[in-house]
Amino acid sequence: MADHEGLSSNTLGLFDSAVMSIAGSAPAYSISATTAVLIAAVGVEAPASLLWCGIPMLGVVISFLYLNRWNVDAGASYAWVGKSLNANLGFLAGWALIVSATIFMVSGSFPAGQVTLAILAPKLQNSLLWVTIVGAMWFILIAIVVTIGVRITAQVQWVMSTIEIILLVICGITAMVKFGAHPANAFSWSWFSPTAFKSSSVFVGGALIATFYYWGWDVSANLNEETKNAKSTPGFGALIGIIFVFLMFELFTVSAQMGLSLKEINTAGANILQVMGVKLFGKGLGSIMALAVALSTIATLETTLIQVTRTLFSMGRDGVIARIFGKTHARFKTPVAASVVVGVFAMLLFVLSNFLSSVSTVLTDAINAIGLQVVFYYALAAISVIVYYRRVLFKSVANFFLLFLWPAVAAIFLIVVGAFDVPSLGIVTNSIGIGLILVGIVPLVWMRVKHHPAFYSHKREVFGQDHAVDVGVPPIDLTPLG
Repeated sequence: MADHEGLSSNTLGLFDSAVMSIAGSAPAYSISATTAVLIAAVGVEAPASLLWCGIPMLGVVISFLYLNRWNVDAGASYAWVGKSLNANLGFLAGWALIVSATIFMVSGSFPAGQVTLAILAPKLQNSLLWVTIVGAMWFILIAIVVTIGVRITAQVQWVMSTIEIILLVICGITAMVKFGAHPANAFSWSWFSPTAFKSSSVFVGGALIATFYYWGWDVSANLNEETKNAKSTPGFGALIGIIFVFLMFELFTVSAQMGLSLKEINTAGANILQVMGVKLFGKGLGSIMALAVALSTIATLETTLIQVTRTLFSMGRDGVIARIFGKTHARFKTPVAASVVVGVFAMLLFVLSNFLSSVSTVLTDAINAIGLQVVFYYALAAISVIVYYRRVLFKSVANFFLLFLWPAVAAIFLIVVGAFDVPSLGIVTNSIGIGLILVGIVPLVWMRVKHHPAFYSHKREVFGQDHAVDVGVPPIDLTPLG
């Protein structure tokens, strides 16, 4: 490794950024792993959960777009929250991402191993030992790819995501045609109505699960220092990504409810895509949907590792954690120390988890816990854009809507969802979700007291101040900032 702190700049384009954003949300994996969970929680109002969570989520995407115009930093929400709101909150926002991503890499390695074995050796797919071995092998391979460089990482994503998207589009369109002709449940527009939920607690529970569906699109922000037109491209890549996955999520949720009975959905569980595929194309061709799930799982493990390593890199560079994390490899221009530490820790946790609890229990607790952590740092980012741009919020209708109203609605929605859902979650989930965020206070205090990093002496930045960066106008001018 070298002391040079720079990542490989001007490497990724808009297409790369969009592909990374889509892969981060993992459409096939999310549909397969979470559809049955969502429908079990809210019934046939699952499309409404995705819609009414998707609208504020788009507000968070827009917040990221404008925060990135202000400050290109691989730490993304960590840096933005820290420099606009409070340095301590910025640290915890970064910590929340690190914790949630690490948990996901552990829980996501389960299906990576299982689905791979389902394709190559079906008799072994329920073997705890073989699932552990294959899942670990995939993770090690991903860590190597991410370490070698961002260009090869993007190329691997192109291949995996292109195949995944093609399979999803073919299956989704076929499902709407076939299931529409002979539905198990007739389509109803009430599936999208916010008034159809049985109670507010059901709505909130569905919203938290839906948050997990969308999470991951923000990887494009963590790659901003490595992207061409760094102030604009990552934000528009995320915008393209979130719109695409929203359409995919709605398409398959509606299709599942039309083509499968609630009993079939419950029985299918995390294999719902394969069940739909078999019902649409027969056992031979239908099982190919397992390939889409496998590719999606592997792709999102890769983007998740990127998010962790880039966040650690930014925090190490600022000195709020060990500075070794802020150094890059002389040749690869990637944060190798972060990749090695996170990879080893995640693998140890993955192996231990296999022998401490069942796959389904770990996965369910992880999904709920991740939802709470994501709500935390997404809400802080949405508040940050309002605070940073507060001097120009009322200079135009576009500013008011895009820089204030939509981010404010997003932040309030996320905070309310998190607060209302905590009492209904079990002690294990709350311990994982909230407890691990609070654990971040320990390294935060240690670094502040012992090392006094300059990051904590930054004055809060406001758009329009002399020291604030003039973000200029992006290629697609969504709003005149004044």
